[in-house]
Amino acid sequence: MKYNYRYRLRPSDALEEQLAWTVDTCRQVYNHFLHRLNRTDDTSAYSEQKLLPSLKKWWRDLKSVHSKVLQKVVQRLYDNLSTLRERKENGYRVGMLKWKAPGEYRSFTYSQSGFKLKNTGGRTRLWLSKLGEIPLTFHRDLPDDADIKTVTVKQEPTGKWYAILGIETPDDPPEKPENPENCVGIDVGILKYAHDTDGTAVESLDLSDERERLERAQRDLSRKQHGADNWEKQRRVVAERHAELKNKRRDFLHKLSNYYAREYDFVAVEDLDAKGLVELPGNSRNRAGAAWGTFLRMLKYKCEREGTHFVAVNPRGTTKECASCGVSTEKPLWVREHSCPACGFEADRDANAAWNILSRGVKKRLGAGRSESTPVETALPMSSVVDAKRVVETGSPTLKREGVSPSGRVG
Repeated sequence: MKYNYRYRLRPSDALEEQLAWTVDTCRQVYNHFLHRLNRTDDTSAYSEQKLLPSLKKWWRDLKSVHSKVLQKVVQRLYDNLSTLRERKENGYRVGMLKWKAPGEYRSFTYSQSGFKLKNTGGRTRLWLSKLGEIPLTFHRDLPDDADIKTVTVKQEPTGKWYAILGIETPDDPPEKPENPENCVGIDVGILKYAHDTDGTAVESLDLSDERERLERAQRDLSRKQHGADNWEKQRRVVAERHAELKNKRRDFLHKLSNYYAREYDFVAVEDLDAKGLVELPGNSRNRAGAAWGTFLRMLKYKCEREGTHFVAVNPRGTTKECASCGVSTEKPLWVREHSCPACGFEADRDANAAWNILSRGVKKRLGAGRSESTPVETALPMSSVVDAKRVVETGSPTLKREGVSPSGRVG
């Protein structure tokens, strides 16, 4: 199995200058081969990589960059080109690859060789060819049988440096159960971030204080002269506020997705077009802040890692359709209760949607029809609401359940 482990680097001032110089040199190499791509026919990543040794003869600075790093720069260009072509084939309007300006290119990658983790004087350091040893905050041990395949060094807009270790373990993911017993359907929203078929409703994370600090920092930045020293200092402050907002949101999503992937054998969710929802008029800021797409991506790969069935179903009509009898009933957004005129089934609007999602998921993955285990009396007790802070503090929304100790595990 493949994983990415991210660690904070602590380079000295001299090493930080070397890292920044390496990033900028890689940016120039990227632009050089983009220039060739736009003027030369029938090029490929492999053919262009073969030109690197001859390029070093007149571009002397390249001798101070590890060969695998330069090869990955060329590969990155052609990976971007491949992604562009794929989007065009899928009907999207796309332009051309653009040159990378300073500040737009922030990372470089070692592949297969040129790196090593060392323990010097009781402290873990990352050795990189052509750069030397860089101290890092090794807050999380790697698996004993892990084989490091790649190391990506990246500078965030805050100015902080990180190393992303791409590792591979010989373990295969656990086999998914043929007849999963512990199944759950999840309906995501804004007021209640997740409402599942087991009666747990997790409230959305309150980030109003973080947003207020960000807006204040942005206003201060707008008053500075662009490019001046004070402007650069304030730009770093704005970047820190953005990072604070992003990290708190991702921490919440990691813990929530980790809980569902580990606690259940089968997880059904809505196949949401998150980008399309954000582009709809009205309340787009809250939809963007909910980061549903990120949550579903996290949940998908963690279910794969834990051997849990993951299925995304068509969300159309899940709110209108009755989970008990299947009859559709129109209801405006402000109506938060589902009441079926055909069978009399009453439930929370989101709870009803969650049951429909689970029913569609079971039918899609396992070939079953409408579940007979979702009668009115089963769906009615869905009223357990969990504050988002409990998820952040404990790593799981199970504090309300008696006899279950909170999990502190993070994705």
